[in-house]
Amino acid sequence: MSSLYSKWFHPYKPAKAYQKRVAYFSMEFGIDQGLKIYSGGLGFLAGSHMRSAFELKQNLIGIGMLWKFGYYDQGRNADQTLQAKFIEKNYSFLEDSGLEVEVAINDNNAVKVRAMVLKPEIFGTVPIYLLTTDVEGNDYLSRTITDHLYDDNQFTRISQNIVLGIGGAKIVQKLGGSDIYHLNEGHALPAFYFLNNNGIKKEQLRFTTHTPEKAGNMEREASLLNNIGFFGRYLNEEELQKEAVAFNALNYTIAALRLAQKSNAVSKLHAKVAKEMWKDYNGISQIIPITNSQNQLFWQDPSLKLAWEEKDKKGFIARKKRLKKQLFKQVLDQTGKLFNPDVLTIVWARRFAQYKRADLLLRDIHRFERLISSEDHPVQIIWAGKPYPKDAFAVDLFNYLIQYSKFKKNIAVLTGYEIALSKQLKEGSDVWLNTPRITREASGTSGMTAAMNGSLNLSINDGWIPEFAVNAKNAFVLPEANPFSSDWDQDEFDSKNLYRTLEEDVLPVYYEKNEEWMEMVFNGIDGVIPKFSSKRMAKEYYTKLYK
Repeated sequence: MSSLYSKWFHPYKPAKAYQKRVAYFSMEFGIDQGLKIYSGGLGFLAGSHMRSAFELKQNLIGIGMLWKFGYYDQGRNADQTLQAKFIEKNYSFLEDSGLEVEVAINDNNAVKVRAMVLKPEIFGTVPIYLLTTDVEGNDYLSRTITDHLYDDNQFTRISQNIVLGIGGAKIVQKLGGSDIYHLNEGHALPAFYFLNNNGIKKEQLRFTTHTPEKAGNMEREASLLNNIGFFGRYLNEEELQKEAVAFNALNYTIAALRLAQKSNAVSKLHAKVAKEMWKDYNGISQIIPITNSQNQLFWQDPSLKLAWEEKDKKGFIARKKRLKKQLFKQVLDQTGKLFNPDVLTIVWARRFAQYKRADLLLRDIHRFERLISSEDHPVQIIWAGKPYPKDAFAVDLFNYLIQYSKFKKNIAVLTGYEIALSKQLKEGSDVWLNTPRITREASGTSGMTAAMNGSLNLSINDGWIPEFAVNAKNAFVLPEANPFSSDWDQDEFDSKNLYRTLEEDVLPVYYEKNEEWMEMVFNGIDGVIPKFSSKRMAKEYYTKLYK
């Protein structure tokens, strides 16, 4: 076993409770600002998991992709609108593991896949093997497979699935194999087919589903996948039809749920939604809830942590003000606006998916402008997030917010939304705004790290929020809309409640009841730690999913 530990590059002998070997496959890992191989929440979640697995001395490794151009670098055009820039990345701290395998893609039976390794001492994670096809000996097209995270070309995306899944499984085999193979979302689904072809039992396969959104549950034409090499071998027509669902399509999530012995959703509410979504499909594995969480050591400001532990409200307020000033330097640098650290600051920052409703605050523009013009209860608002660059709706919405806010002194839209800015926004905000259509947000972990830093959640009662929030005690929770009503009716209902809650609850408490506000802030941190720390989550994966 000692040689296996050295192969996996753990600097420790795994703790007794976590001896079982686990290979964790994820399309993205948000480990550090300087390692740009993530796009958002899925990566942040995987990064926190890898950090906590290291802290707990778990016998786990990560399998991911080394994206040559990352997701994209978010800049601005001349008129300040969104510019997606693709800049080559190089990382001196990654080491060549010496492991190389070949996968068959389309008519090329020998695409080389090399594994670079991120060792634990670099960022305090378990070892993570990052796969690249930018390898000498590959042809040009093969070398570009690992260029862009979430490439918009479907053939490239399928090739990425094969590289992560089959290439990753082959790398794990070269490392001596694993007791458990865990897919974080369906991107690495070919791993399950390859492992089945090679005698790995269903008892060793686990799956995490992350979203009830259709776009997040990929479907592809089954015969196309078969021709490209998705299944690790060519399936005959009868075998293919067993894998396909309606209209000869393979649904990645349904397939993974069928192939895994056990699966998990990422909040208690999401587990109920997922079970309802997939109840009509036979052979689905058990879906248990393991609520997503985030790493406290990485995300929580140490000075805020100390003030909270000592119940030092004065010290907490002073540190929060300094953190707001640091965030506002970023606002000034990007937008030329001077924000005031004494003014309540609301942040909406996340992926610009349509269901998340970045523009809900602007639904009644007259009421919104009255809100931002108040002299008695002034507010400052910041938006940030990375729209998918090929999502025209999301890009247009982002640009609309930029144009609308351009000449408003207390509204800003920031670019460069990556780990560093995410940390700044959570440390420097007073209110963390979360506005998804109800039942559409599986978890929503950004509110956890905001709460760790004394930012109160103002949220739809969705995702993880029902497990955490007590309205007016540790957060502000909006009344629940009918999830079966039309989008228009939900937006109308939620926007009216959002304005009312801001006007009647949030702003008066902040400006007129400071003791009550600080009590809510400390209650928020108490409610998040340790229950929504990723140490709890990493433990539950071993005790509930892997056993």
